[in-house]
Amino acid sequence: MVEELLTAVVVAGVGVAAYMGAAARVVKQYERGLVFRFGRLREEIRPPGFTVIVPVIDRLRKVNMQIVTLPVPAQEGITRDNVTVRVDAVVYFKVVDPASAVVAVEDYRFAVSQMAQTSLRSIIGKSDLDDLLSNREMLNQGLELMIDSPAVGWGVQIDRVEIKDVSLPETMKRSMARQAEADRERRARVINADAELQASHKLAEAAEVMSEQPAALQLRLLHTVVAVAAEKNSTLVLPFPVELLRFLERAAPAVPGAGAPVRDDPASAGPASEGPGSVGAGPEPPGGGVEAVDPAPVDPAPGAPALGAGGPEGPLPDESPP
Repeated sequence: MVEELLTAVVVAGVGVAAYMGAAARVVKQYERGLVFRFGRLREEIRPPGFTVIVPVIDRLRKVNMQIVTLPVPAQEGITRDNVTVRVDAVVYFKVVDPASAVVAVEDYRFAVSQMAQTSLRSIIGKSDLDDLLSNREMLNQGLELMIDSPAVGWGVQIDRVEIKDVSLPETMKRSMARQAEADRERRARVINADAELQASHKLAEAAEVMSEQPAALQLRLLHTVVAVAAEKNSTLVLPFPVELLRFLERAAPAVPGAGAPVRDDPASAGPASEGPGSVGAGPEPPGGGVEAVDPAPVDPAPGAPALGAGGPEGPLPDESPP
């Protein structure tokens, strides 16, 4: 009798243990439990912790309530300004109504993913390339609204949507690089022109000061020479301004009695001395002609008859021939 009682107790214990093993469930802190009894959803949502269901009759479905990070595959589309781009994004969402997430949609993850891809392609077609590159905050908000509208009925709340990357064709990248270079060059030229304008104003003021004080120009020239000499160049080309010459000309003392140079006039020395072979100085031609110069006497060759003052025609009239 005792053995039968012990056997019954053991059998009952094993049955209770088996029943509890089949009925006991544990719901984690970040989960919520939905109980389906004979395929019908019970209104009570099981909180986190230990819970019990009826084996075979009930079926427990756990729903994750954490924020889910869902990457959106890269979508290729044409922007409003006819540029082909590839854009990928990421969606952050969470389940706020476990019953709707399980009953209203077959797979809420897949539904949110497909809706995100469709909305992303729609955003690409409605936006310009500049908006995709620089105005992403507004596009993220628009994309979030497009995904969140149908997701509300699924018990899902879209927390945030971010566009990760925008891929451009190589030709478009080169065009944008040339555009950026041209814009940089334009700004550089504007800055240089502005600098030249300011420098011209300062140089004009400096020229006015130097025109009042000529010595300032010489000091500036000396400063320039010192600055160039500091570089230890082997050759120094020094410009000599005309203003320096004028300054030196004004600073040079005037020589008294300085005038036209005095030219010796041989004709004013008197009549030339008479002698053999000498020619007297005639009257000065009008207008200051060329003065006559006495030729040097020429000694007669040995054995040749001496020439008198009369010339080569013969002896003088008072001499008789031999």
